[in-house]
Order: sequence, then structure tokens, then C-alpha cells
Amino acid sequence: MQTWMRPHADGNEHDGIIPRDASESWERHPADGMVGCSAAIREVLELVQRVAPTTSTVLIQGETGTGKELVARAIHRASSRAGHPFVAINCAAITESLLESELFGHAKGAFTGATAQKIGKIESATGGTLFLDEISELAAPMQAKLLRVLQEREVEPVGGTCSIKVDVRILAATNRNLEAEVRAGRFREDLFFRLNVLNITTPPLRDRREDIPLLAESFVMKVSKKYNVPVKALSAQAQALMMDYDWPGNVRELENAIERAVVLGDADEIVPEDLPKSIREAPASEPDAGYYCAIKHSKRQLIVRALGQANGHYIQAAKILGLHPNSLLRLIRNLGLKASARELPAS
Repeated sequence: MQTWMRPHADGNEHDGIIPRDASESWERHPADGMVGCSAAIREVLELVQRVAPTTSTVLIQGETGTGKELVARAIHRASSRAGHPFVAINCAAITESLLESELFGHAKGAFTGATAQKIGKIESATGGTLFLDEISELAAPMQAKLLRVLQEREVEPVGGTCSIKVDVRILAATNRNLEAEVRAGRFREDLFFRLNVLNITTPPLRDRREDIPLLAESFVMKVSKKYNVPVKALSAQAQALMMDYDWPGNVRELENAIERAVVLGDADEIVPEDLPKSIREAPASEPDAGYYCAIKHSKRQLIVRALGQANGHYIQAAKILGLHPNSLLRLIRNLGLKASARELPAS
């Protein structure tokens, strides 16, 4: 199951309720890979729908690999700024001396090597959204400069003599507890309050285990397309191991494990031997509430396989599965598999 979102046609707030006559453009685009049927991910997507139409700053918190940038992109694409730039910068990946120039730009001759004027990331995001990942890694001087941007909505390039007004929405993310960083004196309290107007927490994968089969399926499709190889099914044993594993690297670790299995596996399906050793040898977890999602995933796999064998003809696929065509038709519609089938009767 993929969750779809639709923006407001006019970009205004409607108390988080999406009007039925809003623009249809978003419905063609999933929430940037945000897949799942769990209560945890549904709550995140509901928050995305509520905050997207506003202009407020959003702080996205969560462990590494939980999809914080995906949430930021989903907010941007569901907002009235979707037609303007989404500019992302990782505050931890650039040295302090270079980060100021990257964010604010610089004037010609501002320092050795500044042979031309450069527009900074903040100014280049005008009209759109600036995503500051790993915001907790900003050094104190940069925190002060960012605070001024949030307060005054203007930037001053390095070596420049005047300020430039900017219209940009700022989304920030961190894998740290910013309140604890404030108490420890490593992060400005006033900047924290400016950033923490709206807050979204991305759940770790161990808290949304019922989404693992759906995520795995989506990654298999993605990797198979990337390397132009046949799509493999997940064996029951491999799926059981993935459901039991705690995924300290979260969704990113799952994606990497699936890519490894697709590329290195020799069988027609993904088996335990294709998974990393850390997953195969992990101690089993307690049974989780992912039972119903796992059943749904298995149904999807069986139906997609039958539709593939029948070249998309659902009546022939029903014969393959031993189902009445009407029963298969209901399953196709309920599981969101219309795109895999051809010549469906009008609903």
C-alpha cells in the first residue's frame, strides 16, 4: 500500500482537511517513497498533510535512516511552493568555513579564490523550500546567522555590503534531541524555538514492523528497475527474518539489504542466504502486530504474479489463481493493483 496525498488547490489552510475538488496533480506522485500501512506512518502522513499548506517552519526529528528528508520533500510537494525549488543541504557534511558561503553566498573578492559572485543556497531557494539536514551540527556562529534569517527573512552574502530579502520556507531535521542539546549549551534556545514551530517525529522501523513487507516489495521493484533484472519475490523465510530484525539503520538499512539480495542472489526469489549476516544471525524478536499486513503483502505478490502470467488480463489471472473473476476484481481494487491489470470493467 502506498499512501497518496493531495494539496489544496489554493494553497490556503483548511484545518488539515483536504477538499475533494483540490488539484489532482499530486495524486500521480506517491509521497516520495513513503510506504506503509502502520498507524505510525499514517500519523506522519496526516501531519504532513496538515503542515504542508502553512508557511511555518517545521522541525523533523528521528533516528538516522527513518526518512526525514522524504518527509521534508513530501511537505514541499504538497505545498503551494511545489512549483519552486526544493534546496537541501547537509549541515554536517560541509566544514564551518565553507558552510557560510554555501548558505549565504559570497561577493566577488570576498576571500581568496572568490573570483566571482556566488548565490547561496538560501537565496536560491527563494519562493520554495530550504531543507537543513543535521541542523544540530551547526556551529554557534552559524546558529546566530540562521536565527537572523528566520527573524528578518533576509541574508547578507559573505563580503557583501547589503542584505537581500528572501521568501523561503525552512524545514530542518536532526537525529539528536535538540532540547537536550539546548540544556547542554550546544544549541541556541532562541533558534530552537524558532525552528520548533511545528514538529514531526519519524518513527524507527522497529516501531512499524508491519510496514517491512511493503517497504521490501517497493525496494525490490526499485532495485530491479535500476539494474534491469527480473523482479524477485520474497520467500516466507526471508520475510520472517526481516520481520524479526530490529533494523538499527532503519529504512535505509532495509533498502541496502534488499539491493544486496537482488544483486547477489541466484534464486528466483529472495532467500535467507541472500540477506546480510547481521540479519540472518540476529536473535528473534517478540511476535509483532504485522500479521495482517504480511497477509496483505502475500496476496499482492500472488495477484501481481498471476496478472503478469496473464499479461494483465484479470479473467485469465482469476483462472490461474482458482478464483471467480469477480472475487479477483474486488481484490485488485482493494489492494490498489489496477495499474497491473488491463480491461477492467468500470467501477
